[in-house]
Amino acid sequence: MVKKVYLYGLVPTSEYEESVLPEKRGFDDEEVIHALPMGEITAILCKLDSNAYTESFIEEKMNNDLEWLQKKAFHHHEVLMLLNKLYTVIPLSFCTIYNNEDSLITSISSQMDQLTESISRIYGKEEWNVKVFSNDEILKKKVSDSNSTIEAKRKEISSLPPGKQFFEKKKLDQLVERELEKEREQLCGHIHDELTAYAVQADVKKNWDKKTTGRKDNMSWNSVYLLEQNEVNRFLEEVKIQEQKMGELGLQMEATGPWPAYHFSRLGQMKK
Repeated sequence: MVKKVYLYGLVPTSEYEESVLPEKRGFDDEEVIHALPMGEITAILCKLDSNAYTESFIEEKMNNDLEWLQKKAFHHHEVLMLLNKLYTVIPLSFCTIYNNEDSLITSISSQMDQLTESISRIYGKEEWNVKVFSNDEILKKKVSDSNSTIEAKRKEISSLPPGKQFFEKKKLDQLVERELEKEREQLCGHIHDELTAYAVQADVKKNWDKKTTGRKDNMSWNSVYLLEQNEVNRFLEEVKIQEQKMGELGLQMEATGPWPAYHFSRLGQMKK
Protein backbone atom coordinates (compact mmCIF):
# COMPACT_ATOMS: atom_id res chain seq x y z
CA MET A 1 0.00 0.00 0.00
CA VAL A 2 1.28 3.47 -0.92
CA LYS A 3 1.75 5.54 2.20
CA LYS A 4 1.26 9.25 2.73
CA VAL A 5 4.20 11.48 3.62
CA TYR A 6 4.28 13.86 6.58
CA LEU A 7 6.84 16.62 5.96
CA TYR A 8 8.49 18.35 8.93
CA GLY A 9 11.13 20.44 7.23
CA LEU A 10 13.80 20.81 4.57
CA VAL A 11 17.54 20.95 5.19
CA PRO A 12 20.67 21.27 3.02
CA THR A 13 21.85 17.86 1.88
CA SER A 14 25.46 18.86 2.60
CA GLU A 15 24.58 19.43 6.28
CA TYR A 16 22.52 16.25 6.53
CA GLU A 17 25.45 14.19 5.24
CA GLU A 18 27.67 15.60 8.00
CA SER A 19 25.27 15.08 10.92
CA VAL A 20 23.31 11.92 11.59
CA LEU A 21 19.58 12.30 12.14
CA PRO A 22 18.73 10.80 15.57
CA GLU A 23 16.19 8.00 15.61
CA LYS A 24 12.76 9.28 16.60
CA ARG A 25 9.19 8.06 16.19
CA GLY A 26 7.07 9.95 13.72
CA PHE A 27 3.64 11.57 13.70
CA ASP A 28 1.76 8.28 14.19
CA ASP A 29 4.10 7.06 17.00
CA GLU A 30 4.97 4.04 14.84
CA GLU A 31 6.92 4.99 11.73
CA VAL A 32 10.45 6.31 12.24
CA ILE A 33 11.37 9.77 11.01
CA HIS A 34 13.83 9.61 8.13
CA ALA A 35 15.44 11.69 5.41
CA LEU A 36 14.88 11.80 1.67
CA PRO A 37 17.74 13.54 -0.19
CA MET A 38 16.78 15.29 -3.44
CA GLY A 39 19.82 17.00 -4.86
CA GLU A 40 20.78 20.04 -2.78
CA ILE A 41 17.73 19.70 -0.49
CA THR A 42 16.87 16.87 1.89
CA ALA A 43 13.34 16.37 3.20
CA ILE A 44 12.83 15.22 6.79
CA LEU A 45 9.65 13.19 6.93
CA CYS A 46 7.75 10.18 8.17
CA LYS A 47 5.27 7.87 6.48
CA LEU A 48 1.57 7.63 7.40
CA ASP A 49 -1.06 4.99 6.78
CA SER A 50 -3.17 6.30 3.90
CA ASN A 51 -6.34 4.61 5.17
CA ALA A 52 -5.98 5.93 8.71
CA TYR A 53 -4.84 9.49 7.97
CA THR A 54 -7.48 10.69 5.56
CA GLU A 55 -8.23 14.39 5.11
CA SER A 56 -11.58 13.97 6.90
CA PHE A 57 -9.92 12.21 9.85
CA ILE A 58 -7.32 14.94 10.29
CA GLU A 59 -9.92 17.70 9.89
CA GLU A 60 -12.18 16.09 12.48
CA LYS A 61 -9.31 15.69 14.94
CA MET A 62 -8.08 19.24 14.48
CA ASN A 63 -11.56 20.68 14.98
CA ASN A 64 -12.90 18.45 17.75
CA ASP A 65 -10.07 16.73 19.64
CA LEU A 66 -8.03 19.31 21.56
CA GLU A 67 -5.94 16.69 23.37
CA TRP A 68 -4.91 15.08 20.06
CA LEU A 69 -4.19 18.46 18.51
CA GLN A 70 -1.99 19.60 21.40
CA LYS A 71 -0.06 16.33 21.44
CA LYS A 72 0.57 16.28 17.69
CA ALA A 73 1.38 20.01 17.47
CA PHE A 74 3.92 19.59 20.28
CA HIS A 75 5.44 16.61 18.45
CA HIS A 76 5.77 18.67 15.27
CA HIS A 77 7.38 21.55 17.15
CA GLU A 78 9.69 19.20 19.06
CA VAL A 79 10.98 17.65 15.85
CA LEU A 80 11.60 21.06 14.30
CA MET A 81 13.50 22.23 17.39
CA LEU A 82 15.68 19.12 17.13
CA LEU A 83 16.33 19.78 13.44
CA ASN A 84 17.12 23.41 14.18
CA LYS A 85 19.92 22.33 16.49
CA LEU A 86 21.46 20.11 13.84
CA TYR A 87 20.86 21.85 10.53
CA THR A 88 19.79 24.99 8.71
CA VAL A 89 16.11 24.12 8.47
CA ILE A 90 13.13 25.43 6.56
CA PRO A 91 10.24 24.52 8.90
CA LEU A 92 6.96 23.42 7.38
CA SER A 93 3.51 24.09 8.79
CA PHE A 94 1.78 21.59 11.07
CA CYS A 95 0.16 18.75 9.11
CA THR A 96 1.91 19.31 5.77
CA ILE A 97 0.99 15.94 4.23
CA TYR A 98 1.50 14.57 0.71
CA ASN A 99 -0.44 11.69 -0.79
CA ASN A 100 2.77 9.86 -1.67
CA GLU A 101 6.52 10.27 -2.02
CA ASP A 102 6.33 11.04 -5.74
CA SER A 103 4.05 14.04 -5.13
CA LEU A 104 6.52 15.35 -2.55
CA ILE A 105 9.46 14.99 -4.94
CA THR A 106 7.53 16.74 -7.71
CA SER A 107 6.62 19.61 -5.40
CA ILE A 108 10.15 20.15 -4.11
CA SER A 109 11.70 19.82 -7.58
CA SER A 110 9.37 22.53 -8.92
CA GLN A 111 10.42 24.91 -6.11
CA MET A 112 14.11 24.05 -5.87
CA ASP A 113 15.37 27.55 -6.75
CA GLN A 114 13.11 29.15 -4.16
CA LEU A 115 14.12 26.60 -1.54
CA THR A 116 17.85 27.01 -2.07
CA GLU A 117 17.41 30.79 -1.91
CA SER A 118 15.59 30.44 1.41
CA ILE A 119 18.34 28.20 2.76
CA SER A 120 20.95 30.78 1.74
CA ARG A 121 18.97 33.57 3.41
CA ILE A 122 18.81 31.88 6.81
CA TYR A 123 22.16 30.02 6.74
CA GLY A 124 24.36 30.90 9.74
CA LYS A 125 21.57 32.92 11.31
CA GLU A 126 19.11 32.55 14.18
CA GLU A 127 15.50 33.67 14.51
CA TRP A 128 14.59 35.37 17.79
CA ASN A 129 11.29 36.71 19.07
CA VAL A 130 10.80 39.63 21.45
CA LYS A 131 7.48 40.36 23.10
CA VAL A 132 6.79 43.48 25.16
CA PHE A 133 4.13 43.42 27.88
CA SER A 134 2.81 46.52 29.61
CA ASN A 135 1.42 47.24 33.04
CA ASP A 136 -0.93 49.97 31.88
CA GLU A 137 -1.62 51.32 35.36
CA ILE A 138 2.05 52.20 35.85
CA LEU A 139 2.42 53.70 32.38
CA LYS A 140 -0.91 55.54 32.65
CA LYS A 141 0.21 57.26 35.85
CA LYS A 142 3.44 58.35 34.16
CA VAL A 143 1.54 59.67 31.15
CA SER A 144 -1.12 61.35 33.27
CA ASP A 145 1.47 63.10 35.44
CA SER A 146 3.87 64.27 32.75
CA ASN A 147 2.00 64.63 29.45
CA SER A 148 1.73 68.28 28.37
CA THR A 149 -1.49 67.72 26.39
CA ILE A 150 -3.21 66.22 29.41
CA GLU A 151 -1.91 68.96 31.70
CA ALA A 152 -3.28 71.64 29.35
CA LYS A 153 -6.68 69.92 29.35
CA ARG A 154 -6.72 69.82 33.15
CA LYS A 155 -6.04 73.55 33.35
CA GLU A 156 -8.80 74.18 30.84
CA ILE A 157 -11.27 72.14 32.89
CA SER A 158 -10.34 73.83 36.15
CA SER A 159 -11.42 77.19 34.72
CA LEU A 160 -14.88 75.93 33.75
CA PRO A 161 -18.10 76.12 35.81
CA PRO A 162 -18.73 72.98 37.93
CA GLY A 163 -21.55 71.81 35.67
CA LYS A 164 -19.36 71.74 32.58
CA GLN A 165 -16.41 70.21 34.42
CA PHE A 166 -18.25 66.91 34.85
CA PHE A 167 -18.62 66.32 31.10
CA GLU A 168 -15.14 67.60 30.30
CA LYS A 169 -13.61 65.22 32.82
CA LYS A 170 -15.16 62.37 30.85
CA LYS A 171 -13.35 63.69 27.79
CA LEU A 172 -10.17 63.95 29.87
CA ASP A 173 -10.36 60.22 30.68
CA GLN A 174 -10.64 59.47 26.97
CA LEU A 175 -7.68 61.76 26.26
CA VAL A 176 -5.57 59.91 28.84
CA GLU A 177 -6.35 56.60 27.14
CA ARG A 178 -5.38 57.97 23.73
CA GLU A 179 -2.15 59.44 25.04
CA LEU A 180 -1.40 56.18 26.86
CA GLU A 181 -1.76 54.22 23.62
CA LYS A 182 0.42 56.74 21.77
CA GLU A 183 3.13 56.61 24.45
CA ARG A 184 3.09 52.82 24.52
CA GLU A 185 3.51 52.65 20.74
CA GLN A 186 6.37 55.14 20.81
CA LEU A 187 8.21 53.27 23.56
CA CYS A 188 7.80 49.90 21.84
CA GLY A 189 8.82 51.41 18.52
CA HIS A 190 11.98 52.77 20.14
CA ILE A 191 12.81 49.32 21.55
CA HIS A 192 12.25 47.76 18.13
CA ASP A 193 14.51 50.31 16.42
CA GLU A 194 17.31 49.68 18.91
CA LEU A 195 17.09 45.90 18.49
CA THR A 196 16.77 46.07 14.70
CA ALA A 197 20.26 47.58 14.57
CA TYR A 198 21.64 44.12 15.42
CA ALA A 199 19.51 42.19 12.91
CA VAL A 200 19.84 41.21 9.27
CA GLN A 201 16.05 41.40 9.02
CA ALA A 202 13.30 42.37 11.45
CA ASP A 203 9.53 42.41 11.38
CA VAL A 204 6.54 43.21 13.60
CA LYS A 205 3.86 40.59 14.13
CA LYS A 206 0.32 40.67 15.47
CA ASN A 207 -0.03 40.90 19.26
CA TRP A 208 -1.54 37.98 21.17
CA ASP A 209 -4.51 38.37 23.51
CA LYS A 210 -4.42 37.52 27.22
CA LYS A 211 -6.11 34.16 26.63
CA THR A 212 -3.24 33.12 24.38
CA THR A 213 -0.41 34.48 26.56
CA GLY A 214 -1.92 33.40 29.88
CA ARG A 215 -0.74 36.69 31.41
CA LYS A 216 -2.63 39.42 33.25
CA ASP A 217 -0.82 42.27 31.48
CA ASN A 218 -1.34 43.21 27.84
CA MET A 219 1.03 42.31 25.04
CA SER A 220 2.00 45.62 23.47
CA TRP A 221 4.56 44.50 20.89
CA ASN A 222 5.50 41.28 19.12
CA SER A 223 8.59 41.39 16.92
CA VAL A 224 10.89 38.91 15.24
CA TYR A 225 14.56 39.25 14.29
CA LEU A 226 16.93 37.32 12.05
CA LEU A 227 20.40 37.54 13.56
CA GLU A 228 23.86 36.51 12.49
CA GLN A 229 25.01 33.97 15.07
CA ASN A 230 27.89 36.20 16.17
CA GLU A 231 25.42 39.03 16.94
CA VAL A 232 23.13 37.06 19.24
CA ASN A 233 24.94 37.86 22.51
CA ARG A 234 25.08 41.58 21.72
CA PHE A 235 21.39 41.49 20.79
CA LEU A 236 20.46 39.85 24.10
CA GLU A 237 22.55 42.38 26.01
CA GLU A 238 20.60 45.15 24.30
CA VAL A 239 17.36 43.45 25.34
CA LYS A 240 18.55 43.61 28.97
CA ILE A 241 19.50 47.27 28.60
CA GLN A 242 16.12 48.18 27.14
CA GLU A 243 14.26 46.20 29.78
CA GLN A 244 16.10 48.04 32.56
CA LYS A 245 15.23 51.38 30.97
CA MET A 246 11.60 50.51 30.38
CA GLY A 247 10.92 48.62 33.60
CA GLU A 248 10.06 51.75 35.59
CA LEU A 249 7.48 52.60 32.92
CA GLY A 250 5.71 49.30 33.42
CA LEU A 251 7.10 47.51 30.35
CA GLN A 252 8.46 43.97 30.54
CA MET A 253 10.30 42.20 27.73
CA GLU A 254 10.50 38.53 26.85
CA ALA A 255 13.14 37.35 24.38
CA THR A 256 12.96 33.74 23.17
CA GLY A 257 14.97 31.72 20.68
CA PRO A 258 16.64 30.49 18.68
CA TRP A 259 13.57 29.26 16.80
CA PRO A 260 13.33 27.44 13.50
CA ALA A 261 13.02 30.19 10.89
CA TYR A 262 9.22 30.09 10.79
CA HIS A 263 9.03 33.74 9.80
CA PHE A 264 12.07 34.42 7.67
CA SER A 265 12.15 31.22 5.62
CA ARG A 266 8.70 32.25 4.27
CA LEU A 267 7.85 28.72 3.30
CA GLY A 268 5.39 27.62 5.97
CA GLN A 269 3.14 26.35 3.16
CA MET A 270 4.45 24.17 0.33
CA LYS A 271 2.79 23.65 -3.03
CA LYS A 272 1.22 20.26 -3.32
